Amino acid sequence: MRLNKPIIELLFILLIPMTIFSQKTVYTLDDAVYKALENNKDIKIALLDIKKGEAAVSEAFGYALPSVDLTASLSHFIKKPMMAFPDFASMLGNATYSILFDEGVLPRDEDKFLPMGSKLQSFAQTNSFESTVQVTQILFNSAVFRGIGASQIYLDLSKENLKAVTSKTLLDVNTAFYGTLLAKELLTILESSLKNAEDNLSNVKALYNQGLVSEYDLLQVEVQVENLRPKVIDLQKAVFEAKSGLKLLLGIDQNTEIDITGKITYDEAILPEEEILINQAVTRNFELNTLKIKRNVDEEMIAIERADYWPMLTAFGNYSYAGSSDDWKFNTYNSSIVGLSFSMNLFRGTRTARKVEQAVIATKQTDERLALTQEFLTKEVKSKLIELTQVRSQINAIERNVKLAEKAYSIANTRYKEGTGTQLEIKNADLELSTAKVNRIQSIYDYKIAISNLEQLTGNLDDKYIDYVNKNLK
Repeated sequence: MRLNKPIIELLFILLIPMTIFSQKTVYTLDDAVYKALENNKDIKIALLDIKKGEAAVSEAFGYALPSVDLTASLSHFIKKPMMAFPDFASMLGNATYSILFDEGVLPRDEDKFLPMGSKLQSFAQTNSFESTVQVTQILFNSAVFRGIGASQIYLDLSKENLKAVTSKTLLDVNTAFYGTLLAKELLTILESSLKNAEDNLSNVKALYNQGLVSEYDLLQVEVQVENLRPKVIDLQKAVFEAKSGLKLLLGIDQNTEIDITGKITYDEAILPEEEILINQAVTRNFELNTLKIKRNVDEEMIAIERADYWPMLTAFGNYSYAGSSDDWKFNTYNSSIVGLSFSMNLFRGTRTARKVEQAVIATKQTDERLALTQEFLTKEVKSKLIELTQVRSQINAIERNVKLAEKAYSIANTRYKEGTGTQLEIKNADLELSTAKVNRIQSIYDYKIAISNLEQLTGNLDDKYIDYVNKNLK
């Protein structure tokens, strides 16, 4: 049987949604967190900083280890170098005649003496080679020893920074995930309100057809339904945008269909007292601890710059093997030497003093940032505690208000069906019910986000996330 083109196109159109649906990935909060940790660029950069720090530690230790150097050279003179030197032939001849004249062997004859002068002569052989092995060991260099400590502190700084970035990622994912859940919940509430209005419209139409209600009541309900439809569309758009923002945070392609599962539920957290939370923030907050470690690095940099004032003592030893000839048949020899080298700068135009001064200023700047960050953390903890207290006191009242609004809506419907109520009562009751539900879900969302912020401020990070990053992303 051969299918015609319209049927094939219809089947293609029907299969597209099925394909998209089959590719949709549903994320829980934990799934979203691990996906973000896997794809987050800042975390990857922080991991590279750790690798860089580990390499720096190895490099710093390398400066304290012996250094072994091998050098070798082979040279061939195309034209030998010449130098002016006394004429040895004249000198030897004159000396010989002088002895013979002085001893009376020959009668003195001044004409026998040759004039003394110099002539260009070469003392180099055409070919030569030399190879040398030298071992050098630093016995004392303050900059080297301080550099080892500084590199280890820098590594600690990189590890603490990874915790800070991971904590920030968790907060961002929590905020985006619950924000998407909030948008979906608000859409559900509005869709429920629209359904209530549509059900009410069906009832009113039935009553209108029986002549029991006026056309005005029917028109009122129709207007209410049509006013709700655009709001539903707006919230559908908000859900789409919230998912797009979450996909961006998780590092997922925007063309990938995703959904999330979960509920914004209220679980009252038992929080320590304000002073305890503030103490946790100033002792465990990752960004603050990063600054504290950075200050240690700054202090080490001061010591490294001051190391220029100190001497350097180095032990060395070398072995040489060399030879030379005019015909490639080398006459070889070897030599070896050991010794100590001492060096100390006496004056460098105040450059060392200025470098130390700059390092001290950098440390003071870090101190100011530390103080400012600590004040900010204290303020934020207090602010979040006040926010949590306010939201917590509202939630119970809002829960009761939702139940009252549901009961009021039911009564308004019953009264209208019995002919004792009005459409205005139903409309108002539906509005109050929707408002109560929105206030409840918004308050619970605010509570959840405030808790997440407080955990981030106090450095509350589950080790499983750092372990996941270290095991799966390194």
